[in-house]
Amino acid sequence: MMFAAASGAILFALALAVVRALKGPTVFDRVVAGNSVGTLAILLLAVVGFLNGRPEFLDIGITYGLLNLIGTLAVLKFFRHGDLSHSGEEEQAQ
Repeated sequence: MMFAAASGAILFALALAVVRALKGPTVFDRVVAGNSVGTLAILLLAVVGFLNGRPEFLDIGITYGLLNLIGTLAVLKFFRHGDLSHSGEEEQAQ
């Protein structure tokens, strides 16, 4: 019963994060909201895995967490430099 309540709370927080990701107002608010959606999805995976007796869901959650981190860093680099292949050498030359 307690884990079912936790699942409901996570789903509610997930809905709030999706609303924040859609409304903005800035790009960085949307990036943080997207990262929060990823984190809440990992929590939901862990709780559902526990409820169903499937501990391998934790492995999926860890993998998704690493992808979430890499994706967030890539999006932030793209919005800062406008290019994912920016090496940073131009800034050091100045």
